[in-house]
Parts: sequence; structure tokens; C-alpha cells
Amino acid sequence: MAQISFEHVSKTYPGGKAAALTDFNLTIKDGEFLVLVGPSGCGKTTALRMIAGLEEISGGTLKINDRIANDLAPRDRDIAMVFQSYALYPHLTVADNIAFGLRVRGAKPDVIEKKVRETAELLELTEFLERKPARLSGGQRQRVAMGRALVRAPNAFLMDEPLSNLDARLRGQMRAEIARLQRLSAITTVYVTHDQVEAMTMGHRVAVMNRGTLQQLDTPRQLYDRPANMFVASFIGSPPINFMEGTLVAHQGGAALSCGPLLFPLGSHAQRLSAREGSKIIVGIRPEHLKVAPSGAGPGTLSARAAFVEDLGATLLLHLDQHGITIGHANMVDDDRDLMSIAPKLKALVDSAARVVRDDNVHLTVDPALILFFDPATGAAL
Repeated sequence: MAQISFEHVSKTYPGGKAAALTDFNLTIKDGEFLVLVGPSGCGKTTALRMIAGLEEISGGTLKINDRIANDLAPRDRDIAMVFQSYALYPHLTVADNIAFGLRVRGAKPDVIEKKVRETAELLELTEFLERKPARLSGGQRQRVAMGRALVRAPNAFLMDEPLSNLDARLRGQMRAEIARLQRLSAITTVYVTHDQVEAMTMGHRVAVMNRGTLQQLDTPRQLYDRPANMFVASFIGSPPINFMEGTLVAHQGGAALSCGPLLFPLGSHAQRLSAREGSKIIVGIRPEHLKVAPSGAGPGTLSARAAFVEDLGATLLLHLDQHGITIGHANMVDDDRDLMSIAPKLKALVDSAARVVRDDNVHLTVDPALILFFDPATGAAL
């Protein structure tokens, strides 16, 4: 088992325009399943390779079980890594692939046989032990790669986009399988992905990264309900969040949010935001929080035309035209665009029983308690 700590770690590549990691601080608890998630180039794989000893650290300190590991050789870290490419030996059987690391370390034959058998049973690979990788499915090959790491009982598992080569159905199966194995083994696991669905469904905690910095470290539920900034709010959640520009105004002895023709009563948010009366503010509303309402449902009812409707079976994803409201683009990535770039459509994910079709006029409401608020200058949550 291992606790892994990054303390003010930085990484700059020779000739690089920007640092791959900047003042990176993170502690991964002993026995934890932690997911590093973010867009391409955010520094998550660099951080993972530092733990493995495959990437030099430019500054700061990496500790494994309170031992400084900056210059510790990879072989001395007792860490197993599972790669995107599986990295299996094609000429060896499943049993020999799983046993390979034990043989290199000089384990006794009876110990190897016992551990391979136990690992194969855990991974449901027993019937495939005499097969070679070419005769296995993608999911089976990934389980063999995991078995080769698991059989060693290392201090920690590192997984770098291990499911990206699988189709959608197998990815779903393997997400559950990896989470099950981690629970059974209780081995510290660091998992890198760009897929927020994997991050939200697998990790005890999730570290959201962008531009080489840690944006937020929290449980999946807290990331969804209480994102630290607009980047986290936009990256976590599917479909992506809607951002709207508004102004805080006085309303009936309290406060409300004016977004073009809309006036949202703030309810429980009013006292917290009262000092910003008259100021611009960015509002975040998740598509799944918008509900179809009858015409004239009251304050905060949004009326829009369904420009396009995606029928997803149990739900409908509505792409809505709403004139008079500045709607922000939700796909915030690691470039230099403003946080509020303009996007033409508001999105709502509603129950298919609503029977909305293209060109329908739709009336939508949202529970004020579910609205998120952000500073337009910094993007930070309010």
C-alpha cells in the first residue's frame, strides 16, 4: 500500500512554451482510487509518469510513503503500470504473461503457479490461461494486462487511459470491473482519463486538471454540485452545462437574476449574493435541471423554440433558440479564449414524455437551488 504526495511539483520540458505542471500539490491516500481527469495536454499523464519514475521532476518533491522519490529508480518504487496499449507479449500464453514479472523477480515456481491461478480466478480468466493474446477479445486482453500488474501485489497501480481502445459497451463493463478489483485489493490506484464519465463513475475522488494546474480535488458528487470554477463546471457533466450572462437586481424585497427577458428569483441564494447587486454575473444551469412547464408557469419561465431535438429514448436533448439571452459556450478547453464565448443554442435534457418536436415553442423552468453562479472576471464559483 502507498500514500503518494506531490508537493509544489513542476515540470518544464526543454524548449517548451509552457510548463507541463505548475506548483502541483496533491496527496493520494493509502488505498484510494483517485482519477486524474482533464483535456489533452493538461499534465495528467506527466503526473502519472512522475509517480512511476518515468519522468524527471523539474522542481518540488514527490513522496511515496513519506520517502522522497524524486531520484528513486522505477524498479525500487514497487509500482505497477497498466498502459493503453496492453503491452502483452504476443508469443506468450495468458498464464505466462501474468507470471512474467514474478519470474523476472525470481519467485519460486510453486508461488508463481499459485498467484497466477488466484489472479486468473479474480479476473475470470481461468479458461483462457493457455491462449495467446491474438485469440482474446479487447476486454480479455485488458484484463490480462491488469492481471500482470495485480499478481505482484504492488504498492500502487497506475493506469493510463486503459479503456480508450475498447468500444463503448466494453468500456462500460471494464469500468465496473476495474472498480470491483480495486475495492477487493484495496491497493492505491491512480487512473488517468480524459473521459469525465469514467472519472465520475470510478474514482473515490477526482482531480480535475487544466493547463498543468489542479483545478479541483473532490468527490464526484461535489464536483458536479459545487464546481470550483467555470472550467470544472463545463468539464464535469454530460451534456455540458449552459452558461448565461445576467445581472443581480433587487426584487420584491430580495434579489433576482435578470438574464435578458428572464427574471429568476434567487431564493436561498439571495443573501449570499446580495452584495453583488447591480453586478454582472455568470449563471450555470445544467441541461438536466431544466424542466418542461406549462405556458405562463410564473417567474423564471424560459420560452424558446426547439431548433433541433435528439431523441435518446428515455430522454430528449433539446437544442433551443432563445433570443435576448447571452449564452456561453460550455466546452471550455485549455486555450486562450474568454470564459464566456458565444454559443447559439441553449440545451435542455427532458423526459421523453414531454413529446417535444422540432420547431415547438417550449416553456422551461429550473429550481433556483440548482443554479450555479460564477464571477465573470475570474470564472471562480460564487
